Amino acid sequence: MLVLSGGTGTPKLLSGLKEIAEFWVVVNTAEDLWISGNKICPDLDSVIYTLAGIIDNYKWWGIKDDTFITHEMLKSLGFDEILMIGDRDRAIHILRSEILRSGYTLTEATKVVTRALNVKFEVYPMCNEDVSTIIVTNTGKMHFQEFWVKYGGKLEVLDVYFRGIEKAKIPREVKEKLKKEDEVLIGPSNPITSILPILKIEKFAKFLQDKKVIAVSPIIGNKPFSGPAAKFMRALGYEVSSRGVFELYKDFLDVLIIDEKDLVKVDKSVRCDIRIRNKMDAIRLSKFIIKIFDEL
Repeated sequence: MLVLSGGTGTPKLLSGLKEIAEFWVVVNTAEDLWISGNKICPDLDSVIYTLAGIIDNYKWWGIKDDTFITHEMLKSLGFDEILMIGDRDRAIHILRSEILRSGYTLTEATKVVTRALNVKFEVYPMCNEDVSTIIVTNTGKMHFQEFWVKYGGKLEVLDVYFRGIEKAKIPREVKEKLKKEDEVLIGPSNPITSILPILKIEKFAKFLQDKKVIAVSPIIGNKPFSGPAAKFMRALGYEVSSRGVFELYKDFLDVLIIDEKDLVKVDKSVRCDIRIRNKMDAIRLSKFIIKIFDEL
């Protein structure tokens, strides 16, 4: 099974899926950026840390029980990093960045990191090229991290686009695995900024048209589980609901899993409790997903 993932929502699901299934993951990298000389890959790291069993599962980013001595020292020196980076987390960024500076690809660097953390699942970035999610706001254009972290997601969103997407390529290893893969799961991550960048690379979505594709909605009613998905969906003309999620994925989607309490009517949907409050919820939802795949 291939899983398409962003941060937070899908890693929560992966915490249960890893206990009962075999899969590989392609992760959004359009929210990546360089900070303090190091390449930061927020979604990629959340997936890797989850699969390694070291994710801070209170915040769903960073490493549990991490310290922030370097970040605080930099702040005391007058250098305020846009993201709060833990010390052990920073060590991963340094390792990745040194590999990239040595001329290797992000795919190759990711393999080194997953191997070092004893992750038994294959994890791939969506591309090796730099792609940036740009949010067009009422005060100007900015990187996703600036919009979300610096401004707290409070600005009005007029548009969202992915700078550099036209030059991005699906990694060779991913293409080879895609040809042999029959089942694809789109996790409950932000449809616009987490999943859409993956789908847009070399028309990745076309590769999914002959697969069995299940998606888990990240929305109940008109409220996303987390993050600024509602603003982004409205900016791109999608209804903020599971029906809007279906419209985004409808060209290749076989089943959309929506919450049992969601009143919206959606084509090709099945219902269950999709809320993930703990690992047992993640395992329960994972078993339901596997059951649906078996029925397709």
